[in-house]
Amino acid sequence: MTKHILLTAGGTGGHLFPAQALASELGRRGHVVELATDERADKYGSEFPARKTHIIESATVRGRSPVALLKTAVSLVKGTLQARAVIKAFKPDIVVGFGGYPTFPPMFAARMTGTPSILHEANGVMGRANKMLAKGATAIATSIPLSNSDPAFSAKITETGNPVRDAVIEASGKAYISPQDGGPIHLLVFGGSQGARFFSDLLPQAIALLPEDVRSRFQIVQQCRPEDLDRVSAAYKAMGLDADLAAFFTDMPARIAASHLVICRSGAGTVSELAVLGRPSILVPLPGSLDQDQAANAKLLENVGAGWPIRQSDLTAERLAQELSRFAAEPGLLARAAQNALSVGKPDAVKRLADLVETVATNAKGNKGDGA
Repeated sequence: MTKHILLTAGGTGGHLFPAQALASELGRRGHVVELATDERADKYGSEFPARKTHIIESATVRGRSPVALLKTAVSLVKGTLQARAVIKAFKPDIVVGFGGYPTFPPMFAARMTGTPSILHEANGVMGRANKMLAKGATAIATSIPLSNSDPAFSAKITETGNPVRDAVIEASGKAYISPQDGGPIHLLVFGGSQGARFFSDLLPQAIALLPEDVRSRFQIVQQCRPEDLDRVSAAYKAMGLDADLAAFFTDMPARIAASHLVICRSGAGTVSELAVLGRPSILVPLPGSLDQDQAANAKLLENVGAGWPIRQSDLTAERLAQELSRFAAEPGLLARAAQNALSVGKPDAVKRLADLVETVATNAKGNKGDGA
């Protein structure tokens, strides 16, 4: 039976990509999907397989001054009223939230209207916003076991895995072929909005420290902020390297699959894609997070020997040059890590989550959005 399903996610790739994967799967099953998000989703919105996208006002807490708190409260109230209107008009059978502060108004509006809901936690640590929303959710889906799971929520939790985009599934299954002695080493570097600058500063310095015969082997593909492209390109060219640089790669799954080694942050989506694609990685968890969610995510790959997490404060150019030299000399390390990554991949996560959505939408009691 066709269900009406409202997905809600923050307007970043880490939140939108798993929502996009679920929307595609639900569409294949004949369900009607709409999306509630914020204005940042414009970069991805044209690709999102939803009948309609609703832009909902929201805000996170920025500062503790009374004025800042009041502005946040006003935005959240406006967003909740907007989301409530969407729910009353669309009458979804279920609301599914993927995190990010724009998820808060739609998930809270679902609770207000008695609409069944599922909260998906992609990280190994449940964030503060999701903790607040978890109490009112009908069910909670997790990617990996939570290190800070509240026993009060244990009966609600189902480990589905983190859905990956169709493009990731299409790129998966490509066998890992180790670098050959003296042959090219395909290195992919990306960091998202909060990591690209650090890697733009670090990578050219580390590559410059390598012996010439090792340096010349690296074929570098790197994401950089637009303002950093020229200087990073000039640094590589000065070393005789013609790196492939861009502010955004639309075919990132294929580029991960084509790499021998990935250097990146350890966001939940990135870790899930590395596991499904089976590629080794040097992971640099984003520092400064109160929840340390990226450090928890990195342990999934570290524990099976699929990745090497290094704290940003410890990752100097000298340390990275040593790691790159080691992998160039011992490519078998990379091949074993690639195989180990596959062992924790969940390519069927989207099907598991879609099954849960259908079950909860069918069985959960509620007035399905026509409440007061």
